[in-house]
This record gives sequence, structure tokens and C-alpha cells, in this order.
Amino acid sequence: MPRPVNPVRRREVLDAVIGHLAHTGIGQFTLRGIAAALGRSTRVLTHHFADKEELLIAVMRRLDEQQHHALRTTQGWEDPAVPISAVVRSAWERNLDEAELPMTRLIREIEGLAAAGRLPTAVPDFVRGRAEFVATCLTLRGVPERTALITATMLNATFAGLQTDYLATGDTERARGALYQLCHWLDAAVERG
Repeated sequence: MPRPVNPVRRREVLDAVIGHLAHTGIGQFTLRGIAAALGRSTRVLTHHFADKEELLIAVMRRLDEQQHHALRTTQGWEDPAVPISAVVRSAWERNLDEAELPMTRLIREIEGLAAAGRLPTAVPDFVRGRAEFVATCLTLRGVPERTALITATMLNATFAGLQTDYLATGDTERARGALYQLCHWLDAAVERG
């Protein structure tokens, strides 16, 4: 009879796996490689996750939870008096903070693999989740729901593209300048409703 899985311990293992992947990437990961990097045997991983695919699915779900938590802790997102551009700039600074940078790179890598059809599991929910979150921010500021989701989708795609550009080139000034122009456009769009 298999031992029951402790959900707290399972989450700890999962968070350790995600922490490792944030520094190594997800494209070439194996159970054996992750176990070795964590100083564990593969039995620890297979006790909590039946196989690599189940671990990958759990990683995507946990990253989705973490992404939603990060969005909901962005200062001012619920306050219509705070310009949406301030929320966007805050998210930009958080994502590109030295401590968060490995996770930002991992998210961009996962999105790139999903876009290329090379993610060996279901596409993560965080792309659509971000659009829905930003749409909520916009509707709180008076933008109609249908327009808000379309605007949020365009904003998120541009935001992600600017981050990818920055991560690839390191050109902070150019990327930040483009972000500020995007924010200016967004504030004007919110004013128009």
C-alpha cells in the first residue's frame, strides 16, 4: 500500500522544483536531474508525482497560483484613483527586480514553449489569467467589460514582448521608454472609457 502524500510536504517539494527551474530553465528538465539538483533521490519526486508529466502539470498549476498571488499584491490595483499606468509600472519593476528575475525568465520561457507547441503538457492558465486580472483593473476604472478584456490582452502581449526584448538585449533605457509610452497610451484609453 503506497504511503499517503503529505500536501504540505508536496508543496515544499514543488516550490523547490520551481526554484530550481527558475535558475536552469524548463526546456531540458528530467526527474533525475531535478532530484540531483535538490540533493534528493528520484523516489522523493515520484512519491509526490507519478511521473515527469504529473510534475510538470503541478509546476504549471503552482506557477499559476504564484502569478495570481503576485498580481493581487500589486499595490493600487483595486483603487480606481490609482492610474492603471502605476499598476503596470509596479508590475514591471517587480518582475525585473533582481530577486524576481529568474522567475520572470522562467515564465517567459514557458510562454515561448507553449507558443511554439513545445510544452509537453497543457498550456498554463497564467496568460489568460493575467488578461482577466488586467481587465478587472480596467473595469474598476470605468472601461466597459468587452473593451477591457481586449485592451488587457493587447497590454499583456506588449508588456510580455517588452520584457522579452529587455531580457534578450539588456537595453533598460529603450525597454523602459517603450513601457512608459505604453502606459501613456493606456491611461489615455482608460480616460476615453
